Amino acid sequence: MEALRSRSYVFDPRPNFPFFLAAKRYWTDGVEHDKDSRTLVFAHATGFHKEHWEPTIGDLCKLFREQEHGNVKIREMWSIDAPNHGDAAILNEDTLRWGYEKAFSWEDYGRGIHAFLTGLGTGIDVDFRGHNFVGIGHSMGAIAIMLSTTFQPPLKYSSIQLIEPMLLGRQWNTFGNFLQQGALNRRDIWPSTEEAYRIMKGRPSWRAWDDRVLRVYVDHGLRSLPTLEYPEQTGGVTLKCTRQQEAATFSDYTSRVIAYNLLQYLAKRTPIHFVYGAIDDYTAAEVKDDVLNNGSGGIENLARVVRVSGAGHLVLQTHPTAVAEVIWEGLVNEGHPKLRRGNHRTGTSARL
Repeated sequence: MEALRSRSYVFDPRPNFPFFLAAKRYWTDGVEHDKDSRTLVFAHATGFHKEHWEPTIGDLCKLFREQEHGNVKIREMWSIDAPNHGDAAILNEDTLRWGYEKAFSWEDYGRGIHAFLTGLGTGIDVDFRGHNFVGIGHSMGAIAIMLSTTFQPPLKYSSIQLIEPMLLGRQWNTFGNFLQQGALNRRDIWPSTEEAYRIMKGRPSWRAWDDRVLRVYVDHGLRSLPTLEYPEQTGGVTLKCTRQQEAATFSDYTSRVIAYNLLQYLAKRTPIHFVYGAIDDYTAAEVKDDVLNNGSGGIENLARVVRVSGAGHLVLQTHPTAVAEVIWEGLVNEGHPKLRRGNHRTGTSARL
């Protein structure tokens, strides 16, 4: 199998949708595909960007090369920025000043993914008709993948893998306040990319990340000054997703409730795989219990529930290889509606 290749795209769905989308395609030459091949679609969490998936994508490709029986076929993979994150944030920085400073809807991320995959715009030289999509989202991105199925024309996934989805029932929907304030208070200017990496690497919260992910975060999450946010600041780098836009994204309480109410209906027509970290940090165990047992319409409606040992909400940042293994297992057993409960690779009973 040839080495993994990639190409960046800018998708323009205007005037039907006000934001440009930045996306990246990953593929390998010389890989035969057929009608059963899967096109994987990745969506990221708040505060991150499309390249955050690259360590996991790389590990996933290793598993693809090493598979014994060849029953999993991957056609290509796509990772898409939310309109106010990553490269898309630069493309849309002027539009984002037109009423999006206080709140940015996760539903707009889902709407953008829908427009992208259904070809409702220009800039992509790939015809997605005939592709079998697998939606894979982390946190906010999991909600965006779910909500991308609610627009017309219909967008269907052969399966969906939700990594630490930020699904909350109405009684739990106060989550986010501390994250909003944290986003507004965080440091957002550094002398250089290398200095930003050095400082972050020295702090416990970032030191817990896989170093590949931290490198990706710095290399693709920062931009040179000056910017519209800091027009008079010369020299140094700042965040592509501004502090204000990150906080505005955390302030959307509606999309996660919409997705919670959608879950039981989506699970009846699409195999849904749940992946949680074994550590209940950002969301309490009872919140996850409610999603799995009530929001789903019954846990038996879900294709699979997995807990990744040693990981919390930021499982993609701290355990990218384990996430790749879990995704791979989901692809191998994609259409199986039987519930499988357990911690990743341990087989022990999970607390659900």
